[in-house]
Amino acid sequence: MKNEVNLIFLVMLKTLLEETLVVLPARGGSKRIAKKNIKSIHGNPMIYWPLSVLSRIFKPENIIVSTECNEIKKVVEKTGLQIPYARPLDLANDFTSTTAVTKHALDWYLTNVKYVRFVLTVYPTAVLLNEDDIITALEHCNSDPDCHTVISACSYNRPVQRALYEGRNGYAKMFWPENYKQRSQDLAEAHYDAGQFYLSKTDALLCTENIFDHNVKLMLLDPDKAVDIDNHHDFLIAEKLLIKQRESVLNFSWFGNLT
Repeated sequence: MKNEVNLIFLVMLKTLLEETLVVLPARGGSKRIAKKNIKSIHGNPMIYWPLSVLSRIFKPENIIVSTECNEIKKVVEKTGLQIPYARPLDLANDFTSTTAVTKHALDWYLTNVKYVRFVLTVYPTAVLLNEDDIITALEHCNSDPDCHTVISACSYNRPVQRALYEGRNGYAKMFWPENYKQRSQDLAEAHYDAGQFYLSKTDALLCTENIFDHNVKLMLLDPDKAVDIDNHHDFLIAEKLLIKQRESVLNFSWFGNLT
C-alpha cells in the first residue's frame, strides 16, 4: 500500500511540474551590484544556483529566463537552456514590476507553447533555493481551490508594530504609538517577502497587476535559507551561507527526473 501511495504521489507531482511555467526575471541593468544576476558567487554566476536546482525537477521547455541582456543570455545558454526571446526594453527599466515581466513571459508561452495551470517566478538571486520548498508550494496551491498565490516569506524577529522612524526634527517617533503599552507577545507575528519565489495560478495572475489583490499564502522559510540580495552586504551574507551549505560544482540535469 505504501508503494502504491508513493507512486500516486509521484505521478501527481510530475503532472503538476509539467503544468508549471518557471520564469526567472534577469535584466542586465542592476544598479547597486553591477551585473548582479551573473556576478560570480561561490565559484559560479549567480543565476546558475537557482537554475541548477530547477533543472532537477523541471524540463527545460518549462523554464524561461526573461532578459534583454545579450551577456546574460550567453551565460545562461552555456548551461544548455535556450532563451527563446529578448525581453522588450520597455519591460527592462527600474520601474517595471516583477508581475509585469512574469505576465509577459506567460503570454508568450501560452501563445507559442502550451497552456499551464501554474506560473513560478524565481529570482536569479535565490542562490539558496530548495526544490522541496518549490514542491511544497505547488502542493499547497493545488490543494486549496481558494488560494491564488504562494510566496516565499520569512518572519521578523522583532514586533514591527513597535517600529520607530526619525521625524523631521531629528527625534524618534513610533509608527504606531497606540502599541507603546502593548506586550510583544500580544502583537501579531509579522512576515516579509523573502525575495525567493512566487507561485501563482495562471488564471488568477492573468487578471491582476497586484498578486495581493487575491488570496495569498505564505511559505515560511528559515532566514538562513533565504537571502534577498539587494546590496553588497546581502551578497556577503549569501555567499557565506552558500559556502557552508552547498558544493561549488553544479550540475544541470534538464530532465525533470521524477521517474
